[in-house]
Amino acid sequence: MKSKPTSGNRREFLALAGAGAAGLALAGAPEPLAAAEAAPASNPLPRWRGFNLTNFFQGLSNGEEGQGLVKEDDLKWISDWGFDFVRLPMDYWMWIDSDWKQTRKLRPEDVYKIKTATLENIDRAVELCQKHRLHLSLNFHRAPGYCINDPQREPFVLWSDRAAEDAFVHHWDLFAKRYQGISAKELSFNLVNEAPSPKDGYMSREDYRRVMTRATEAIRRHRGDRLIVIDGLSVGSDVVREMIPTKVAQSVHAYWPAQVSHYRASWVDRNSTFPDPSWPIKNPDGSVKMGREQMEKRFVPWGELARSGVGVHCGECGCFNRTPAAVFLAWFNDVMEILKAHSIGYALWNFRGTFGILNSGRKDVAYEDWHGMQLDRQLLTLLQKY
Repeated sequence: MKSKPTSGNRREFLALAGAGAAGLALAGAPEPLAAAEAAPASNPLPRWRGFNLTNFFQGLSNGEEGQGLVKEDDLKWISDWGFDFVRLPMDYWMWIDSDWKQTRKLRPEDVYKIKTATLENIDRAVELCQKHRLHLSLNFHRAPGYCINDPQREPFVLWSDRAAEDAFVHHWDLFAKRYQGISAKELSFNLVNEAPSPKDGYMSREDYRRVMTRATEAIRRHRGDRLIVIDGLSVGSDVVREMIPTKVAQSVHAYWPAQVSHYRASWVDRNSTFPDPSWPIKNPDGSVKMGREQMEKRFVPWGELARSGVGVHCGECGCFNRTPAAVFLAWFNDVMEILKAHSIGYALWNFRGTFGILNSGRKDVAYEDWHGMQLDRQLLTLLQKY
């Protein structure tokens, strides 16, 4: 359960936000890409719209998610269809030069052994996004000491082990130095995907603030105007008021309610117990339990954050392919309308795959052939509308 802010907390929030916005103006906020739709004054960030590409997503995968190679055709199509943003969620194991592929384990000392070939493939992604006028956001989906999926695979814990924190800062320092010549218009850093909910004995809000601040300071030593984005706490749901003075942007993820977005997704609906989805979700008496009104309330703090002068973007949104298409589209249209009302851009998870517009595997969609792949034209049209 999430508690509502008291009036005192709200006044503190607005004061912090005002200070952060003033500092951002002094530091010089990154200018929007020429191709991006300029955001109204209510959000300092452009309303970037695009997709997550999962080519660096999972080092242990034998498929495309573990190949570490972005396809230029994907970027060309994204640009041609009118989008201007790509988020690249990455598994840091992929640029670690050790025996993890055989052992499926890392040792703490391994995390400083860098495989240059993987970094060169990331260089290529940066260059191709520049070529196709797409803003690229590099994200650590698996970071030293933490991942929302199987965090126990890590050899240490980011929030409590100094060795993990030092490694996290080291890797962002490496990227900041490597790309210090790339403009803030073209490249941003999204520090870690989907931070957990604060929990006694695991991570506090202060732990999150400390780790994100250290990484931010390391990045800015190489380029002071680099756009840095942190995900909201509680898996991208909660604004991080403690980070407002650092002048970083914040990312919300739009997957609520999971009964719609992750119906029969094994990593969420683990025991296949979610009821058949509908939108809105109703109580037995026919009243609305979860619907547009409740969703709008969840985005109010994010709209306030944007209007206070802190950049806000939706780094992930979308729906697993087992939800009936009609339910998905009704729900997702509401998501898109609400984000646009707050001048917040978005990145669909994913481009090609079970949440995407290509090869999603939905059983109740009339696909269009697209260069040998199955294109969900209806979903593409909805995205283009917003």
